[in-house]
Amino acid sequence: MSGRLLLRAFLVWLVIIAVETIHGILRGVLLVPIVGDIPARQIGVLIGSLLILGVASLFIRWMAARTNLQLLVVGLLWVVLTVLFETGLGRLVLGLPWERITEDYDVTRGGFMELGLLFMAAAPWLAARLISRPAPP
Repeated sequence: MSGRLLLRAFLVWLVIIAVETIHGILRGVLLVPIVGDIPARQIGVLIGSLLILGVASLFIRWMAARTNLQLLVVGLLWVVLTVLFETGLGRLVLGLPWERITEDYDVTRGGFMELGLLFMAAAPWLAARLISRPAPP
């Protein structure tokens, strides 16, 4: 695994986090008042997954991950960085209790973040498949 690929994967992750931050702000302002907090977070996982796939698709060629293993490593890197970011943001910046942070990852309490992270891990592979597919006639 080249350092260049990992650096590019990290830079794309920064774009993903910026997009997800804007998405989170808009979700809180526009969606939470309509459907409530937990349903808005659940809907947000679906929308966020599509946004991540969109960003991955835009940058997949530039990252130059060529093999399935490289694509998987990029996805797993994004997952680890995202969990660290979300946990750090929740605890250190927003002062959220552990119970609130783990709620997002617990399907039994309405959290869909685990599903979103699984999708994130697969997003580079999915993007590579979408981009390499020939256009329909």
